[in-house]
Amino acid sequence: MEKLIYALWRKEGQSREALNDALLGPVTEGLRPLVRALRINVQDDAVEGGTSPRFVVTEPQMDAMVQIWVDTSWSVRREPIEALLNDAAGQVAGWLVSESTPLPNTQHPPVAGERTEGFSQMVFLERPDHLDFDEWRDAWQERHTRVATDTQTNFEYIQNLVVRPVTKGAQPFAAIVEECFPQKALHDRELYFDAVNDPAKLDANYAAMMDSCANFMGPKGGDCIPTSQYDMKVPASRNA
Repeated sequence: MEKLIYALWRKEGQSREALNDALLGPVTEGLRPLVRALRINVQDDAVEGGTSPRFVVTEPQMDAMVQIWVDTSWSVRREPIEALLNDAAGQVAGWLVSESTPLPNTQHPPVAGERTEGFSQMVFLERPDHLDFDEWRDAWQERHTRVATDTQTNFEYIQNLVVRPVTKGAQPFAAIVEECFPQKALHDRELYFDAVNDPAKLDANYAAMMDSCANFMGPKGGDCIPTSQYDMKVPASRNA
């Protein structure tokens, strides 16, 4: 099985709500018979504002993400999938990724068709020029993973290593990260960094996170986007 992640941008004049409704409605219905599993991340009122990080590198920044698990990423099999996405959005970029889940969501397991508890932070990263692939991957997946899970209240942490782009003009991202946090952490920096009522721990956790990120992120940083996560088709094994 292979995993694809698509970033979507709205059509000119299309509202955020119209794109979200299309993705969670007719696009989902069209995709279900074509995929093993389907997750859709949208920006909506539930993730508006707050103090959780939002960084913009890509301009205009992506509006939604569609994550798909398929038997093959063969272009012939992708055609009907990408046709549905291109019909719903103004611009679509996709990547084949290798998924690693250091922190599975056991606290709030997703229910098919419903919004997952909390909010999902999507991060798109490029590999800085001064690091070769092995140095970069070691700093990110080997050394940063424990920092990411120890200094935050995330209850799901997924690392998607980009294998290759699958659409023309897709940005040269090296990784796409997804982290789920309690909903209140969207507006509570202490909760986000697992340091409620502990200013010293907040400073220490924040410093540890920034220091670790500096080891694998370039000077531009990365796109960091709070979203609402919807698992629209859940693999049978996750329903067991």
